[in-house]
Amino acid sequence: MKKNPKYGSQEPRIISRADHNVTRAEFSKSALKVLYRLNKAGYQAFLVGGCVRDAMLELHPKDFDVATNATPEEVKALFGNCRLIGRRFRLAHVRFGREIIEVATFRAAAISEHDDHHSDDEGRILRDNVYGSIDEDVWRRDFTCNALYYNIADFSIWDYTGGFEDVKRKRIVLIGDPEKRMREDPVRMLRAIRFAAKLDFEIDEPVIKAIDHHSHLLTNVPAARLFDEFLKLFQAGNAERTFDLLHDHGLFREIFPATDEELAKDAGFMRFTRAALQNTDRRVQDGKSVTPMFLLGVFLWLPVKKLAEIRRSEEKMSESQSLSLASYEIVAQQQRRISIPKRFTVPMREMLSLQPRFEFKRGKRAMKLLDHRRFRAAYDFMLLLAEVGLGSQETAKFWTEVQLQSAEERAQSFQIGQSPGKKKRRPRRRRRGKPAQDQ
Repeated sequence: MKKNPKYGSQEPRIISRADHNVTRAEFSKSALKVLYRLNKAGYQAFLVGGCVRDAMLELHPKDFDVATNATPEEVKALFGNCRLIGRRFRLAHVRFGREIIEVATFRAAAISEHDDHHSDDEGRILRDNVYGSIDEDVWRRDFTCNALYYNIADFSIWDYTGGFEDVKRKRIVLIGDPEKRMREDPVRMLRAIRFAAKLDFEIDEPVIKAIDHHSHLLTNVPAARLFDEFLKLFQAGNAERTFDLLHDHGLFREIFPATDEELAKDAGFMRFTRAALQNTDRRVQDGKSVTPMFLLGVFLWLPVKKLAEIRRSEEKMSESQSLSLASYEIVAQQQRRISIPKRFTVPMREMLSLQPRFEFKRGKRAMKLLDHRRFRAAYDFMLLLAEVGLGSQETAKFWTEVQLQSAEERAQSFQIGQSPGKKKRRPRRRRRGKPAQDQ
């Protein structure tokens, strides 16, 4: 077989079924159906990437990617429940109920100007649609731990890059020249952090150096793509460790510059941020829902609060109004880095602007806060501020207790029907005059 001048031999190390711990029981039945049908039709069929890695680590994989030498059109011909997607690279999605198995044709390196391949001035790949063989496909993958192929034909694992041993050593190693690979796709820097946090792996030193050199290239990545990466980074149950790694390697400031600046100056804000990350991780581990709106609100809270104080000094407006206006401005600035959908920015602004209303605890208007559609998120936010010493414990206790009270108790807590500090109004005296007529 040919030699690759950059990566050495293209001959894979084939680890037989007897020499690895990966079992088909770890894979979904739908993924196995796709593999078996492709194999039966005469095509090569492999599970590849994170599912093989996670099966080795006994982490029970949930996402299954299939790699094959069948073209997307040939895959579609085999499966009636298949649709083709993608522009940069055509993929086949085979649907089984709510589960989707992604099938990708082996990719090759673009070798001529006529190939469907285009890069920008920084070397970032913009379009890449060249088919090839498994021996070429492996070199297009990012990390060695993601470049293991599980062969359904004999249940062996094919390893071209040393990924099998890197998984055992718990190391994040980039395939090829780290400097060049980071320039090709700067998002690989975030992926290195994400895998290190998720798997509790160490990042290889050459990868760390490449991140240090090229962290600024994240500003070239489309904002919409960075939002997708934000979700993967912070909603997988490893948010705190992810934050620490991003912060340590200078990547957090590239994504949230205003937040990073305030974190460096304000220890209280750092405590608040860390408490929110820990809370997010607990919710994920407990199987509870999480929304990016909450954590985004946490990250932007101090920049919003400081700008709100400036706006309030400039114009006559309530604290809630100034927070709402400042939220709008800070989000607009943040959108240049991460494109946050409106379905998250609107509730986030409402959550932040509700914070001053917790200080009002008397009257019907104060009690109406309990019925606000963003009350629960705003309450959790206020509770977290109190927990780290940035809010009133007394206020947190009040709003916690009133949620558990009956209607009568709640009216009493909000002093509805009472007028403390004012004299009771005397009943009007009837004027003397003609007596009322008998009824």
